[in-house]
Amino acid sequence: MRKHDQRVRKLLGGQEGSMAPLAVAAAIAMLIIILGVSEYMRLVITAAGVKDALESAAIAVVNDNYNEVYHGIREGYAAGYEPDDTGFMESLDYGDVYGRMCSLLGLEEDGDGCVCRNTAGRLEYRIKNLTVNVHNTALASPGGTYYVEAGLTIEIPVCFGGKIVSNLSIPLRVKAAYREKF
Repeated sequence: MRKHDQRVRKLLGGQEGSMAPLAVAAAIAMLIIILGVSEYMRLVITAAGVKDALESAAIAVVNDNYNEVYHGIREGYAAGYEPDDTGFMESLDYGDVYGRMCSLLGLEEDGDGCVCRNTAGRLEYRIKNLTVNVHNTALASPGGTYYVEAGLTIEIPVCFGGKIVSNLSIPLRVKAAYREKF
């Protein structure tokens, strides 16, 4: 054991700057870790912003349907129907979710979806495959919930060192419900 200690002291002792390569390697490792964490945070913040906009658009669809909801206060249900000559007819408004999201997020339409570009013109993310389902409660069936489900796929380019490494594809789903207050 003493012989080993003497070798270590001989290697490390009296050599000025021998720790410089280790310090440089540690600094580079920390820089790579910081870059990775900042890219991860960019992806999380972007996905959260798009999900918030999708929730807002789904809530707007529910609110747009408010005037078409038959208020069955005595029966205790609400549904998207309007009276006609023979009874009631289903009346649903699916809204312009892509249009709302484009205005909320500053997107531009691009073929099969919408894209967001940064000031340099590079792609920040793309949203596509939008689905909007309005679930109507059956007429005269108390206890049902009138709600809207919306979903889409967001594709975000993953960058490292200024180059796109791959695309991250995340399916986002939200649900907004209409509930009678009185």
